[in-house]
Amino acid sequence: MKEILSGNEAIARGAYEAGCIVACAYPGTPSTEILENTLDYKEINSSWAPNEKVALEVGIGASFGGGRALVAMKHVGVNVAADPLFTLSYTGVNGGLVLVSADDPEMHSSQNEQDNRNYAKFAKIPMLEPSDSQECKEFTRLAFELSEQFDTPVMLRTTTRISHSKSIVELGERVADLPTPKLVKNAAKQVMLPGNARVRHPLVEKRCSALAEQGASMAINCLELRETTIGIITSGVCYQYVREVLPTASTLKLGMVYPLPHALIREFAASVDRLFVVEELDPFIEEQVKAMGIAVVGKEIISLCGELTPERLSAAFSGIGIATVETQTLKQGNAGMPSLPQRPPNMCPGCPHRGVFHTLNQLKAYVSGDIGCYTLGFMPPLSAMDTCVCMGASIGMATGVTKVVSVEEQKKVVAVIGDSTFLHTGVNGLMDLVYNQSPATVIILDNRITAMTGRQDNPASGFTLMNDPTHCVDLPLLCTALGVKHVRTINPFDLEQTRTVIQEEMNRPEPSVIITDKPCILVKREGVFQKGPLLAVNDENCTGCRACLKIGCPAIEWCPGEGKKGKAYINPQLCTGCDVCRQLCKFDAIGRAK
Repeated sequence: MKEILSGNEAIARGAYEAGCIVACAYPGTPSTEILENTLDYKEINSSWAPNEKVALEVGIGASFGGGRALVAMKHVGVNVAADPLFTLSYTGVNGGLVLVSADDPEMHSSQNEQDNRNYAKFAKIPMLEPSDSQECKEFTRLAFELSEQFDTPVMLRTTTRISHSKSIVELGERVADLPTPKLVKNAAKQVMLPGNARVRHPLVEKRCSALAEQGASMAINCLELRETTIGIITSGVCYQYVREVLPTASTLKLGMVYPLPHALIREFAASVDRLFVVEELDPFIEEQVKAMGIAVVGKEIISLCGELTPERLSAAFSGIGIATVETQTLKQGNAGMPSLPQRPPNMCPGCPHRGVFHTLNQLKAYVSGDIGCYTLGFMPPLSAMDTCVCMGASIGMATGVTKVVSVEEQKKVVAVIGDSTFLHTGVNGLMDLVYNQSPATVIILDNRITAMTGRQDNPASGFTLMNDPTHCVDLPLLCTALGVKHVRTINPFDLEQTRTVIQEEMNRPEPSVIITDKPCILVKREGVFQKGPLLAVNDENCTGCRACLKIGCPAIEWCPGEGKKGKAYINPQLCTGCDVCRQLCKFDAIGRAK
């Protein structure tokens, strides 16, 4: 049977077919849909973890118990999971363990553009890289087999294009002859004290050599000889671009990008006149080929930054005099198309974060921000975020700022973090803030969901990934337990209360926490978000002062009049009745719609 699947859907299917019984992740674009699709397979116990480190540790435990486990995360999530990952390379596995790293060239939804192939080399574990959805499924199955064959975790690297693009996939059956998981004690292998680790390290090096040698005969490393004037070493989605732009070129398509099959690379290099490497981001393959003493061209013509596209690849080779197939279909398809209006990123109408950031802007706070929907507080007209580095960093950075500025400036420092991000890695930051008595104010924006990545549940939402009711973390009680003496809960749609409480806590010369208590308007569970009465503008009272535009709500439109005059208009199809705009209007021009 065949189906059209995205790369993420195909990975979930591959895990099912491979006999995986545990899947764990922290949601992050472009990897999120993997776990959401493992839910379709009841044989897999699927769960969200508070962060990527915990997700990998759950996978490790399942593996040590003898079950096959899949762990998924976006590329920056591997930074969080790196601690257990590097030692897991030494311990090896029992049941197969596959770690999916979904990289994001061009940073479509990420704060950096790191190339996680480097993690495979750094941790000395094999990495596979599929080039379409069929390979996503097949490589996932193969990754589990290699994991158990070579006693190692295996990384499966995708990119945004592979994760989200769709192609035809031939479905297979689930393996049925795997051993039943059971507890087996093996302390010498799984307890990494220095004495045990010294014994394991040589085995890791031996494993890398064996994988590189076997790679020369693996079907996923495919030597395709065509015209031998030029030869191109490539992998992943870049292989598809090479075949489109340079269809007659010989290619060495690497399905395993670490360790590299040296013998196969030497054979291919000897078969062509000029050798190139086509890869996104870092010169990962290129540097290793050059270290083998083989002349190769790569980043001299292809950028280190951004996502590779057929157009960019064509321009790179045309620039050195190599003819390419122009993408006429794309050019013809784009010709004559009207330019689409720009849609800047924005919080949803009725978002509970909007009033908080408007208030912070008005109070001229120095806002130490974090990763989530609320990062959009940086955008005009709210313009109320001054730093944003990584998940959970806002509170720690606020502590650091207060250590170096004057007592008067300390009052301006506010850390803003979401509920899921707080539980991800913000709790430790708050613990440190209290322990070291930083006078910063922390605002936890509790919208009861992990909103930015698609409204996934978390330990504070009260439900698991499998939709089972569970214990809901009591955020005020947790903050109190960490030693915060001043914990206040506010309604972020009440601007007067919001401003009063934030101002009072900013002036407090000791740690304090404010928790906003309104849900995301897009929470999937019914009855969580209560829509208010629709609002409308009274044209007779509207003076055109534009105060209502300062919150950047997509439901509020501007109807220009003659000269600079105009009136506000509230789109009834977008308005959620949050009432924030009415509170901003000094002329009573906004009220309940008739």
